Formats: sequence, structure tokens, C-alpha cells
Amino acid sequence: MFKLQPKLDFRRDVEAHVLGKEAAVCGVKDYCGALDILIINIERDGGILYSWKGSTGTTRVGKYDSATKQNKLLYSFDKPVCVSSCSLNKEETLLAVSLARNNSGEEPLKPMSKCLTLLIEIHPINNTKVLKAVDCRVKVQFLHPGTDHRSVLESHLLLLTEDGYVDQYHVLMTRHGGYKVLMANPERLSKTAERLAEDLCWVQWDVHTQRLYYLTHVDKFLLRCVQFYDNRNCETVLELPLELHAHPFTTIKFVNLGFDHFYVERPERVQMEVFTNRIGSMCVCYSRPSCDKPELIYTVVLVHKDCSKTFRITLGDTTRRHPLFIPIGYYMVVYLHACFLHCINTRQQEMLCHSLFLSGNNADLGLPAKSGRLTVMHAEEEESSPALLDLSSGTIYSVQINPAYLMQILRSDPPFSSMADAQRLAALHCLLLHKGSDPNVELEIIEWLCDNATLESFDQIQEFILASLYRINYKMSLGLDKLLPCSSVFDKKDVPACLTEVPGVLCTAEPLAHPVFQGKARSLQGFWSELQWNTERTTFFHADPNPRYRTSHAQADWTKLVTARPSGHMTHLLDNTKKVLSTVDNWRHDGKLVPLFQEEDHHQRVLIGLTVEKLREHLNTHLPRLGKKKIDVLVVNYVAKLLELIRHMLETVWLKHSLGPRVLCLTQPAGPGEWAVFHFMLRILQATRGLCAPLPPGYHTLLAAFAVRCLPRHTFLQYVDHGFLRLTETFVSRLMTDFDNSDANEKLKFSVLKRLPEANRFYHMWDHPVSSASICRDYVRNVLGRRDRNKGFAFTGRDKAGFRPEFLPLTHLAKVLSDVEEQALNPFDEQENVDATFVGETALKQTLILLGFEGK
Repeated sequence: MFKLQPKLDFRRDVEAHVLGKEAAVCGVKDYCGALDILIINIERDGGILYSWKGSTGTTRVGKYDSATKQNKLLYSFDKPVCVSSCSLNKEETLLAVSLARNNSGEEPLKPMSKCLTLLIEIHPINNTKVLKAVDCRVKVQFLHPGTDHRSVLESHLLLLTEDGYVDQYHVLMTRHGGYKVLMANPERLSKTAERLAEDLCWVQWDVHTQRLYYLTHVDKFLLRCVQFYDNRNCETVLELPLELHAHPFTTIKFVNLGFDHFYVERPERVQMEVFTNRIGSMCVCYSRPSCDKPELIYTVVLVHKDCSKTFRITLGDTTRRHPLFIPIGYYMVVYLHACFLHCINTRQQEMLCHSLFLSGNNADLGLPAKSGRLTVMHAEEEESSPALLDLSSGTIYSVQINPAYLMQILRSDPPFSSMADAQRLAALHCLLLHKGSDPNVELEIIEWLCDNATLESFDQIQEFILASLYRINYKMSLGLDKLLPCSSVFDKKDVPACLTEVPGVLCTAEPLAHPVFQGKARSLQGFWSELQWNTERTTFFHADPNPRYRTSHAQADWTKLVTARPSGHMTHLLDNTKKVLSTVDNWRHDGKLVPLFQEEDHHQRVLIGLTVEKLREHLNTHLPRLGKKKIDVLVVNYVAKLLELIRHMLETVWLKHSLGPRVLCLTQPAGPGEWAVFHFMLRILQATRGLCAPLPPGYHTLLAAFAVRCLPRHTFLQYVDHGFLRLTETFVSRLMTDFDNSDANEKLKFSVLKRLPEANRFYHMWDHPVSSASICRDYVRNVLGRRDRNKGFAFTGRDKAGFRPEFLPLTHLAKVLSDVEEQALNPFDEQENVDATFVGETALKQTLILLGFEGK
């Protein structure tokens, strides 16, 4: 499912350094003693703090810089101690250490306590100050401002205790001798302590965002967040009520450090973590094993969506275990080794078919077999991939979606032959939204679309188009999640049961109590303002029955425009189309493989403009915060990319079957490649009609060209009659010129001309006596109709040269037409190059043909 790339082998990079240190201390060339290296903490800058037991009975603390791959010795204890926590300030002048007492025969701590917390000057001299000597474990963490300003005159230290409180120490520094930096008044250090929170039942520190999350319980469970700013100030910015079962945390106990997050919890009851994303999403994840059933219950609280989803998964054993929560993009991956892997879509949370669930042998995270306990290290940026630290090996892995694995699910390759449609739909969305920008992945998906038969539960081409367009635009604002169409499933009146149910998964959704934002969160830029705005918009969207744009919104207007006459509104729509097509041309400067965008196709141009107008109106109504200019750019790019996707699909299948320009010659017989392309184009046509989405100008001409080559003549005409094929002027012109006037071709041409609208019967395209006769009949009908309407025309009775007097009916008709022509202001306004002479000559030629004296 995932590709795990080792980005740091801690033991390989650190052990050589530690062995060199021990060899120097022991005075030997190669040190062969046992090493007990323990990772203690990872700071905001990526520096890894670790400790090891020395050969001379000492304990040393070092730092590994992952950027420069350099090691530095920070401090040495002259006796063996157990370092349970440590942190280094940004200036690397102070080291906070928490020592824990254990039963391994080490010298007891003085003063006697279970935990001793020290603040040590490591540069330039080693002064030590005892901060706490308590009978509970303590975690220490320096604040690391995100700015480049390096203040050497103060540092701020957090102490988190198992007794359920958090203190902050403000350590002031002073300069001595021009270069020495020492603690100012270390004897008064305890008086600078500030109690930030107490009576906690759970607490978590996020090192990347410098936020402290903690949970309290009086009448209800309340999650609070304290934000630390770059100016070293802090304040509570968020309060969120949570619905937890009674007494989830009976005692507080520090478990293994999560580095990006460290927290206190009772692991056999509830495991809880908070994950955020810079664009304004927050997920609170917690799990608990069932007391009476072999099942696992976990909840993902989507704060930005005002929704809480609880899942129940049946386990194969009764072992009480907790899953691993891994944020990847906007998926939350819930993983339990050898049981299941669940990729939960945190944006489109309405249906289970948009989240991928795998179980048994298919639930593979891709870790080595000997991996031990894992901890998640993630950054808040959505584009960056999270990292997993294997505590047993010290290896840090970057986690990325494995497109080959998801493609196996789509293609139903073994061992995924029995995958349900819901899983394949979820795999398609996961693949497009995370790897769709990779042209190789996109090419594989399109080839799968070409080769795969249509599924009954969902349209793969519609899903490909909508999910791709959504991926391109959703990053502009999280509010677009509820507004842009991302799946055609939402438009179905009756969603198939196979898409609403996932075997082995029970899901319940509940509304979430609205979070309360306090203090500066109301006026902050960045994450907090985005989260606040997202929660407010979610409340608004709940009141709106149809916040999501549905492509069918344009259907009614499009039906009216098909038969409408040119108007100012249609001119406005065509102006929208010009913007879209100019954007398409800017995206593609190279030669076009498929002959699209090379003709006017008024029909599709109007639909392109209408699509732009409808989507723009919807976004301006529901998302005015983006501004009209940004929305206009978004909408134009959206429709342009829609046309580009269709062309890209055609180019892919074109190259796959090695088609060239000869396919446009209608007289060539169709081969297997033409049949495959024709079938695929029909599927695209069906998909876009279901979405009421436009096609690139020239698409219908190309489709009709394939159809006339691939289908029997009667079937071709049936496709026209049923609306599958639209006869364009370009196609009709090519049909008239490419085919000769054999009996079968004449029949086809007549059948095509009969099916054209009255105003668009392009008889002049066909140089044929019968076509000339049709033109003459229309001309005579119009001229005589004008004569009846204008009684002032007088018949002169003059003979005209060029007409045969022996054929009196024709002579009379020609004289009438000549008189009308002479008295008309524009005698040729009915039909170009048609007059009485042309009518007479055509009539005589048609008579000779019927009598058998002339050929066609």
C-alpha cells in the first residue's frame, strides 16, 4: 500500500561516532563492547538527541544533526543514569534532562525520588540546577521559535508531569567576559515557573507547530489548545467538547515518546492523538478496544467538518492493541499490524466508498519484517510526506502512497481479484488525489480506463474527470471541499448498496459540538483563521441543502439554449468560451496529435460558456471569501483542464493503437485500433452527457468520422437518430467530398442531408444533380412565396434567352422567376449563385437523367 524509503539510518550514522568516542576513552584502536544507544527526543530543527552508556560507567548525551550528518557530545554524567527525557534549547547553551530511577543496579538518585529533573549549562561551563525531584516521571521540552532570530538571553522550558500538570520555566541568561552565556540568578529559577494547565487526563505536545493540547474533565471532556508564539508568549486559543465514554483515563502514565507528539495516557484504555494541517484541518483520533467483544473501536473527529465518525472493526483475536494513526495528505491512515489498514478520507467523509479499507494479508504497510514499535513524525504541510521512526532499529522512513499497489487493486490483479467496487473506487480516488500529478501514473490510469469494461456501480471516466479536476483546484481553499464536485456518486438518486457498505466495517457519524475560539485566534492569520473559517462555513453548509455544485445544474438552461436564437446572453457565453480556449492554447504549445480545437463547433462553444457561468455563479454565492477575480480564474482553469483531460485521454488511446492522420479519411476501412478508439470515445461521450459537461470543439466531428468507418450504414443512421452522433458542418462537408456518387453512397448522403436541421441543410456541399434540384426547389419555394406576399410584382411576359419555348411550364416558371429577380433589391439573398437560369438548366438536366439520356 505504501512505499517506505529509509531517509535516515540512525544506528548506522551514530554508532560509528559512538564507537570512536569509546575507543578514544579506552585507549584502544577498535572498541568492541556493547552499545546501548537510546533515542530520547527529536527537536523542531530535526536534531536527534540520544544517550548511551559508556565503557567507564558513564552516561553520555549527544546530538545528531540529520541535515549535516554531524554528531556532537552535549554532556557526560560521571555515573550510570537512566535518561528518560531531554531537550536542547535553540542556541544549544542549555540542556534539560529528566532522570528516572530504575531497578537495574544503577546508583540511586539524590535527592531520593523517582524522577530528577535538571537544567544544565553545556556551553561554556557545566553549571547544573535541580528543577524538580518528584515521585512521578517528567517530560522536558524547550520552546523553539520558528523565526531565525537567535535570542541568547532567554529560553523557555516546559515540564509535563504524570501528576497531570504542565509548568513553564522562563530561564534568563546573561553574558560574561564577552562570550560566556550563563544563567542569571539560577537560585531564583523556581520562582519563574508558571502553571499552564493542571488536572489533566491527557496531554500532547506538537513540536512542529509549538502547540500544547490537553484534555480536562469536570462535567464533560474538554480539549484545549495552547499556542506558543515566536515572541515566547502563549495563550489558549481553542476549546472543543468531546464525547468520550466514561473514565477513559483512570491513571496517567508516560509511554514511549512520539517525538513530534509526546503525551500521557493509559495505553490499555484509550489512545489519543491530534493532527493538524496548515490549510485549516484538524483531526482528533482516539481508539479503545471493546471490553466484551474481539473488536477495535476508533474515532476520527473531523473538527474542520463538524463531524465525528466512529468505526468498529472485528478482530481475529482478543489481544487488546491500539492502531497507528498516520496522516498522509488529507487521508488519515489507521493501521493495525496483520489486521487491517484503513485510509480515511478526511475531506469527503460522506460515504465509505471514498475511504479505502484493506484487511488480512492485503493490509500491508510495507515495513521490514523485524520492525518494532513505530512512532509518527509528521509536518503540518500537506505536500510533505510523514515519517515513521522504527524505535527498535532507529531507522526513519518516509511514507508515500505506492501507485503500483493501487493500480493492482484497480486492475483486480491477484491477490486483489475479489475486490469490491467500493474498494476500487476508493483506490482510484486515493491514486488520483495523491499521485495524479505524476504523468506516468495518469497514463496508467487512462490505459486502465481504455481496457476496463464499464462497472455497473459507478462510471470510471466520470470519477477520473471529477477527481482530477478536484485535485487541481481544492488547494485554493478548504471550503471548496463542499462546493466542487469530486465524485459522480453524489449525483446518484439511488446509490448502490455495494458503495455504501464495506464488509467488516461498521461506521456511525455524529455531529460535533462547535469549537470555541478564544483570544488572538479570532484575528490570527494562517492555521487558526483557516480552521475557524472552515468550521463556520461547515455550519453554513449544513443549513444549505445543496452546497455542492452539481453538473446537472446547467442541464435545464442547456436544453433551452440548444434551440435558442443568437442573443446578448449567448454572446456573453461565447466570451467565456474564448477565455477557456485561450487558456487551453497556452497550456499546449506543441503540435496537437488529435485533431481537436480546430473548428468552431458553435454547439460545444455555447456549452463551454454555460458551464463557466454556472460554476462561477455557484462559487460566488457560496464562497465569496475567495473574491471574484480568484473565482473567475479558478472556473476558467477548471473548464480548460476538463477539456485538456478529454484530449489527453484521446491522445493516450491514439498512441496506444498507433493511429495516424489517415483515420480522418472516411473511405478507409476501419481496423481494430479504430474500433477501440470509437468505443472509448462513445464512453467519454456517455460520461460527459451524464455530467452535462462540454467536449472539446471538434470532438463530435471526430466521433462521427470513426462511426461512419466502423458502423454499418443503417446502424450509423440509428446512432444519429438517437442522438449519440451529432452531424457537424465539418463532418457533412467531408462526407460529401470523400465519398463518390455510387448508389450506396448517394443513399447515405441523402439520409444524412434529410437528418440535418432545415436551416443547416448544406446542399451546396454536394456537387450532384439531385442536390442541385433540392437547392432549386428551396429557391423556387422562397421566391414564389415572396411574390405572393408582395402583390406589386407585375408579370411582363418578355421572352428570355436561354429557355426553350417548347416546354411551356418551365418557360412560364422561368419568366416569373426572372421578373421577381429584376424587381428584388437583392436577387441572390436566398441562395448563393442561384437564379432562374440555374433553375431551368437544372430542371432540364434532371429530366434527361430520369429519361435515361444522361448520366449523373
